[in-house]
Amino acid sequence: MATEPLYFGVWDYVVFSVMLCVSAGIGLYYACTGGKQSTQKEFLMADKSMSMLPVVMSLLASFVSAVTVLGSPAEVYRNGTMFWFFAVSGSLSMVLVARLFVPTLYNLGLTSTYEYLEIRFSKTVRLLCTVLFVVNMVSMLKS
Repeated sequence: MATEPLYFGVWDYVVFSVMLCVSAGIGLYYACTGGKQSTQKEFLMADKSMSMLPVVMSLLASFVSAVTVLGSPAEVYRNGTMFWFFAVSGSLSMVLVARLFVPTLYNLGLTSTYEYLEIRFSKTVRLLCTVLFVVNMVSMLKS
């Protein structure tokens, strides 16, 4: 059985180049025109002009990456249906975040949980949690 080579063809390069140029063009356009957002609050919170539903939907969508969408079928194929534990727990945690944490942060006008930790506890707790998160992410890269 003959297998095709694992190289880009001409059309692969064309599609890749067009996608790259469109993405760069959008970035350059908004960088040059300045856009409407001039403050951090306008950029991160849409100047509180949006209702909570689009904010929650945007946050939930950001948790589901393209790698997750593409990798989940392969994970089930390779390891069987035990993957459903991840799907159920992930869905429950998203509902929990959407119902408890996002409304609290939204109503307080905060942009991160670290800001909440500083308000609720202290700057020391905020920095400690930030350092622990960075250490956790770095340790995940090595494994």
